Amino acid sequence: MLQQQQLLQREEKTITLKGSARIVVEFFNFHMEKKYGLNLLVTSHEGVQAYLSTILSQLDKWIVAKKISTLVLVISSKNTREVLERWSFDVQLENSSVTNEKEPTTTAAKPTSSLPSPPPAPSRTEKQTTQEIAAVMRQITASVTFLPMLDEPCTFNVLAYTEKDAVVPAEWIDSDPRLIERNAEQVKLRSFSTSVHRVDGLVAYKYVGDQL
Repeated sequence: MLQQQQLLQREEKTITLKGSARIVVEFFNFHMEKKYGLNLLVTSHEGVQAYLSTILSQLDKWIVAKKISTLVLVISSKNTREVLERWSFDVQLENSSVTNEKEPTTTAAKPTSSLPSPPPAPSRTEKQTTQEIAAVMRQITASVTFLPMLDEPCTFNVLAYTEKDAVVPAEWIDSDPRLIERNAEQVKLRSFSTSVHRVDGLVAYKYVGDQL
């Protein structure tokens, strides 16, 4: 189900489900500070901060509950509503056997299958994940070298692809995927993994020809 928001451990410790959710959510939270060894630009607009805080709080709940597959940031023209950029991040569960450390666990017989189970993702430390996130952030920062200049007033919306049985707050409504309709170009971004979750990024943008 696609939802749209209507409001404009220590290093050697392995990462748990809730720890993984916190890392993934923190990646989507952009504000001005030194992070991942980089100087990152952030917004100081209180309205935008409140909007993002609401989104990130819900994102954390969906990730922990294993109910979200993709988060999308759509940048569109304020006047025409045409989609100019679409940043998509797939959130894949790499280790489905990991549970919330506060949740009780139960044991049940597994159904027989002729297909072998995929091997679990290797354990990772938070430092390793932070290094991968830093590489992603560098790539996003460098995207100004190929993305067309946005020379008109723009707005942004956040879309979430959730499971059908996900609990969705009233502030979120069903939405179309907000794809770029014409002259779309795509660039795959680097990925990062927590050993519990893997996040793969992709930016699509409207190609407008050579710009001076």
